[in-house]
Amino acid sequence: MEHSDEKNYSCARNQRDHLPHPHHFADLHYENERRTFVVVIITLITMIAEITAGYFSGSMALLSDGWHMGTHAAALGIAWFAYRYSRKNADLPKYTFGTGKIGSLAAYSSAILLGITGLLIIQESVERLIHPVPIHFDTAILVAVIGLAVNAVCAGILAGKHPHLHSHHHSHCDHDHDHSEESHGTDHNFQAAFIHVLADALTSVIAIAVLLAGRYYGLIRLDPIAGFLGAIMILIWAFGLIRQTGRILLDCDVDPEILSKIRTIFESEKGTACLDLHVWKVSESKLAVIVSLLAEDPQSPEYYRELLDPIPDLVHVSIEVHRKSL
Repeated sequence: MEHSDEKNYSCARNQRDHLPHPHHFADLHYENERRTFVVVIITLITMIAEITAGYFSGSMALLSDGWHMGTHAAALGIAWFAYRYSRKNADLPKYTFGTGKIGSLAAYSSAILLGITGLLIIQESVERLIHPVPIHFDTAILVAVIGLAVNAVCAGILAGKHPHLHSHHHSHCDHDHDHSEESHGTDHNFQAAFIHVLADALTSVIAIAVLLAGRYYGLIRLDPIAGFLGAIMILIWAFGLIRQTGRILLDCDVDPEILSKIRTIFESEKGTACLDLHVWKVSESKLAVIVSLLAEDPQSPEYYRELLDPIPDLVHVSIEVHRKSL
């Protein structure tokens, strides 16, 4: 089949599309942003309290855990900053398809930090397995209990249920925009924050168990072994999150069934062929489409856009239609 310049329908030919329209495709999670901010504050307060107590008491365990809390505060701070930056800059024209991927970028970065933490724990565990060090059990158990309590509170805050606002649907010619006040799709940024808290809680639980075993049964080598196993679990979580968010950042996370369905919808029209089709995520839950069609009897881009109405989460659809040469 050949292209012809005899008749070409595209959005540029439709005067309605010269009107400005926003490209606000970010997944807005106001409640998740608020919960993450609260958790950051709690973590920072705990960090300051532990470092201060460790300094004045001379307890290295408290001091070390205080700085450990600081690393989690930094990771959680990245999550909160991503929410805020994405929301504040969602309508800036310099972001061609909005700020929807900032959450995925933040989650990807947090997952890398989580993976580094897991590797450092493995290194420390191996060193302690080879060269055991004396443990001040009472202080260490106290620190682990404090850490577990703080992370339990933070996990409870993050896991709390919250309502989702309904989406509002707007369209402009062959551009379909969905301006949701609150997204109900997957929130990898929030998932990363929760995994950080969950990983810290896991290490606290393991620490309490092995410290009690060491204190009462003399099983000191259980400590580095348990640390090693906990680190492996953290690395598994980190890798899974890196894989999920990396696919979104590289525009390769679209369900093949959606691609097939879009192509089938267009080619079900008599005498219509789909020449070029691009579908990608502009956020964790919203999709953009660019398609070029060849038709014996071309219709307007708006006509073809309406054919895609049954497919959810399409927020930006650009359609070019060419008349098939006779």
